[in-house]
Formats: sequence, structure tokens, C-alpha cells
Amino acid sequence: MSDGVLVLGVGNILMGDEGVGVEVVQRLSERPLPAGFTCLDGGTGSLSLLDPMLTADRVVLIDATSDGEPVGTMKRLRPRFSKDYPRRITAHDIGLKDLLDAFYLLGKEPDVTLYTISIEFPQEVGVGLSEPLRKALPAIVVEIHAGLACESLTAQPART
Repeated sequence: MSDGVLVLGVGNILMGDEGVGVEVVQRLSERPLPAGFTCLDGGTGSLSLLDPMLTADRVVLIDATSDGEPVGTMKRLRPRFSKDYPRRITAHDIGLKDLLDAFYLLGKEPDVTLYTISIEFPQEVGVGLSEPLRKALPAIVVEIHAGLACESLTAQPART
């Protein structure tokens, strides 16, 4: 693995707030990122994401979660196994967990930072974020962007 840090936003943009991970990664890609960081719109997730994830040194994953918190609540987690990921009820939930389990079947252990953004579930079909999430989005993007700078520091090799 040697392709730096992959910033992967996932979600279904046809299901309103469920597409917030994609929206965040699109906004992050418009900002200057630390060297070695690449943004990718992962859509609803699938095994097609396995290759870019396997070739990355680290993965920063951004996704919606239905956790009962107020809409727009963001959490930063460092899950190790798929069972450590928050329980979500989204269209791509099973695919991502299967994808992470595939790492272990291939003898790899992914280095993942997960940013979850709380949404209400179920979502109505339709493009665009709800008003509460639209209002929270700029602060979410700023906070994750700042977090990427921290990821950059921890991704550097130790100097002797």
C-alpha cells in the first residue's frame, strides 16, 4: 500500500440526507488538501471500491448514520473491524461492511478513520439535503478538513 490517504465519501444522493458523505467529499475536493490525499465519491459503495481502498495507506470514510442523534451531529471514530462500525440503516450498509471484511479475508487490516454524520431515517426519495443538514454542512466540512490536517501529521513517517 503506497497511494497516500484516500478520503472516501459514500451515500445515496437520491435519498436526501443519506447522500451527505458524497456531498462532503465533493466540497472537500474543492479545498486545498494535504499532500498525498485523494478524494473519491464512493456513491453507494461496492466491491469496485476495494482496489482504491487496498492501494491506500489510510482511508478516511465519511458516511451518514441513523443513530438517534440530532441531524448534523458528527462523530470521528477509529473502528478496527466491521463490527465496530455504528449500526446504520442505509442502502449501502451491507456493502461497506462486506468490503471491510474483504480486507481481512485478503490478510490486510485497513487503517480507517470514520466520520459519521447523523441523519433521520427513513429518508424520502429525492435529491438534495434537508434544511437542517444544509445549515450544518459548512461547519461539518470545516471540521473534517481540519481533521485531515491531523491525519496528515499522523500519516508522516517518524523522524529520527
